[in-house]
Amino acid sequence: MFSEKNAAAGVTFPRGFQAAGVKAGIKKSGNLDLALIYTEKTANVAGVFTQNAVAAAPVIVSREVVRTGTAHAIVANAGCANACTGEVGLANARKMAALAAAELGCEAGDVLVGSTGIIGVNLPMDKLAAGIKAAAAELSEDGSKNAGNAIITTDTYSKACSFAVEMGGKSVRFGAIAKGSGMIQPNMATMLCYITTDANISSSLMQKALSEIAEVSFNMISVDGDMSTNDTVLVLANGASGMAEIKAGSPEYAQFYAALKEICQEMSKRIAADGEGATKFLTINVSGTRTFEDAKTIAMSIAKSPLVKTAFFGQDPNWGRVICAVGYAGVPMVPEKTVIRFGGIPVYANGLGADFDLNEIQKVMEEHDIVVDVEMGMGDASATVWSCDFSYEYVKINGEYHT
Repeated sequence: MFSEKNAAAGVTFPRGFQAAGVKAGIKKSGNLDLALIYTEKTANVAGVFTQNAVAAAPVIVSREVVRTGTAHAIVANAGCANACTGEVGLANARKMAALAAAELGCEAGDVLVGSTGIIGVNLPMDKLAAGIKAAAAELSEDGSKNAGNAIITTDTYSKACSFAVEMGGKSVRFGAIAKGSGMIQPNMATMLCYITTDANISSSLMQKALSEIAEVSFNMISVDGDMSTNDTVLVLANGASGMAEIKAGSPEYAQFYAALKEICQEMSKRIAADGEGATKFLTINVSGTRTFEDAKTIAMSIAKSPLVKTAFFGQDPNWGRVICAVGYAGVPMVPEKTVIRFGGIPVYANGLGADFDLNEIQKVMEEHDIVVDVEMGMGDASATVWSCDFSYEYVKINGEYHT
């Protein structure tokens, strides 16, 4: 279904999109820290945001733009979250949009904003203004890579993805960049994810799709169980593919939905795999529950357990920690019906530890990608959560983050 494209094309792979990433001097490291994404052709917009009651100023401003249904640009910075900054922070977020609008020749209400970094610090507006001007001057169809690098913080790399789908007789393109490494879960992450497409779809129908898809992608990852103040996922669709408008219930909508789900899940996996200090990427499949919510609760209980995560870091096949997390998840279960597998090898069944070859299970534990399957034997529902281990480096990164 998907025609793969070089991930470096990212958000500029869809027709009509340009991007840039520049050094505005916001990050102490001096690295790229100001990103701009732009479409001259008006784009319909959809977004999902943090559920944290302490929402950052850029989240408040971007929610307002999403409610209008259209946008031309996204401007985002790293190095300062502009969260817990009161009225000054809100004014700065609005100024950030206005500065970008002035450079791009659009209205401030057409600019979405994003920030990530230290909480409780005001944006350096002089640096930001200069950075926005520089980014606007550097906008290009090759700018996605720099834009992606400009929004990362503790990430080891910028996440990017792009592909084309045949839809309505046209080749419709999708692209994305994202950052996220720590403060991941529940319900999205301390992440910024920006998705572009040249599909022709209304903002309301795209919002419906994104809200549903977030439940099985961005809301199914966990690094450390902490919910951020700045989580933002935005989709811009400018219709530049030339296809007819996608209608609800049509074959084209099914194709659009599948493509958006694919890109959201791919970016979610990359964020989980790049968890702060991670050495393992864990896929946790829970099946045989009565409801999706039950399966997700159990999978998240496993994913969030520090004991489970440290066991995988130590390459210790300690299934006892997993069944313990299943048991305290708060979902009705029958231990004798539950089966746990590591890398396809049964390690717990019939209420007891299973007989397994130590050499074979050790090979599984040494892998970077490890699949944990939990069969509950209670129903037909299932869920998958993506996570990672806890390493010494995770503690070091977060112990030194502010200082």
